[in-house]
Amino acid sequence: MGYKICKSIDEINEKIRRGEAVVVTAEEMVNIVKENGPEEAAAGVDVVTTGTFAPMCSSGVFINFGHSVPAIKAHRVWLNGVPAYAGIAAVDIYLGATEPTEDDPLNKVYPGEFRYGGGHVIHDLVAGKTILLKAKAYGTHCYPRKYLEKEVTLKDLPYALLCNPRNAYQNYNCAINLSDKTIYTYMGVLRPRAANANYATAGQLSPLFKDPYLKTIGVGTRIFLGGGIGYVAWAGTQCNFKVPRTEKGLPMAPGATLMVYGDLKQMKPEWLVGVSILGYGCSLAVGVGVPIPILNEEIAAFAGTPDEEIFTQVVDYGYDYPNGVKRSYGTVSYAELKSGKIKILDKEIPTVPLSSYVRARQIAEILKSWIKDKKFLLSEPQAPFPSTELYPFR
Repeated sequence: MGYKICKSIDEINEKIRRGEAVVVTAEEMVNIVKENGPEEAAAGVDVVTTGTFAPMCSSGVFINFGHSVPAIKAHRVWLNGVPAYAGIAAVDIYLGATEPTEDDPLNKVYPGEFRYGGGHVIHDLVAGKTILLKAKAYGTHCYPRKYLEKEVTLKDLPYALLCNPRNAYQNYNCAINLSDKTIYTYMGVLRPRAANANYATAGQLSPLFKDPYLKTIGVGTRIFLGGGIGYVAWAGTQCNFKVPRTEKGLPMAPGATLMVYGDLKQMKPEWLVGVSILGYGCSLAVGVGVPIPILNEEIAAFAGTPDEEIFTQVVDYGYDYPNGVKRSYGTVSYAELKSGKIKILDKEIPTVPLSSYVRARQIAEILKSWIKDKKFLLSEPQAPFPSTELYPFR
């Protein structure tokens, strides 16, 4: 397909190096496309920055905690009482964001309630706090030690890599509860008989809405992650491109996801925050921002899509979702959701966001400043994601 405007990532990077690149946030791009159209927007804008900040359960960190004397081959490991997976190598572990502490006193009174988990440990590490590490082993000739206990900080650790298998969902359900009792879910507290509706993305600022066919995002894409620089490793788990779409091509259901990684030691605690979700458990709120290079007018049009043209489905979490029933009770735009109320089932329902639009806006602004200050260059994707319906559109 031919385009009147045709730029390359290399050309845009050269403009960044010269301090000549035009960089705007996704929020600003909405107005630019509305006022000038996608062709003129593509000619005048080089990069659009995006942002999202929300609980992202499929997150965690690979840690090497260093060899001891005598040496140990850890079989079980705990960080501040939170179990980490030790079946990798002698002192390599993976700590998942949703893993709860084993001795949380709240859980003994209210099963399923946890105040502290893997996401909180990750936050504490990034915040510079001291963490108590305990390790048990069965002992071998080359690794004779059977127990290790020591205090560590992020600075002490030889290696810490944030590696999140599923982040930055392209879209997500709007959740309601049609049962007769209050339920507690990863989408928050849902009151009976559809008394509230909860949603979970930043809409027009959210990264994968701005490039819905991932024409500029792939393996190796450089991103904002947790307050530092990260990269896209692969398609995220549960990545799904076979979802209903609007006439413009935007997904109306949970779609693409990203597996991302980055050096934990350069990240910041305000962008990696441990959270406890009432009645569900622990998680980690993650800040993600993806730069979208405006290579042509098609990408400009998608990058300028407003909340009024981005839709999601309304799903019942009282019965349908936990029982695998695929049913929608209608579609709503993110403009409606952000207004504070939607009309579904002939009733007006108040809406509640799980993601922070304010923080998403801050991420887009930070990424914009990095690029304008020549601290962040765009990266050419090294490979597309496999087995998708996208590639005829590339």
